[in-house]
Amino acid sequence: MDPAAEHRQQLRSLRDFLLVYNRMTELCFRHCVCNLNYRLLTGREESCLDSCAARLVRANHRLMGAYVGLVPALLQRRAAEHAAAAPSAAPEPAPGPAEPAEGAPAAGT
Repeated sequence: MDPAAEHRQQLRSLRDFLLVYNRMTELCFRHCVCNLNYRLLTGREESCLDSCAARLVRANHRLMGAYVGLVPALLQRRAAEHAAAAPSAAPEPAPGPAEPAEGAPAAGT
């Protein structure tokens, strides 16, 4: 893989991670923090955030485990479909006048 493609893949991975992290933070904050009058979290809010984040991390790990398990089979199926479709997708030569055999008179002469 060339360095530019590798860099784009790393940026895509970082973006995906940050989107998941941001969504998880937002969900847990909305669910657990109910009083914005104090600078620090209450004990109840803190324990709620800990359990909320732990639940979402476990769910994400299960989801990624299923994804990693299914992707190779999906890629194999796509490759097989692509290979099966490739020969039929090749254009057939257009029918044209048949070339006369050697020594045979050409048509119309």
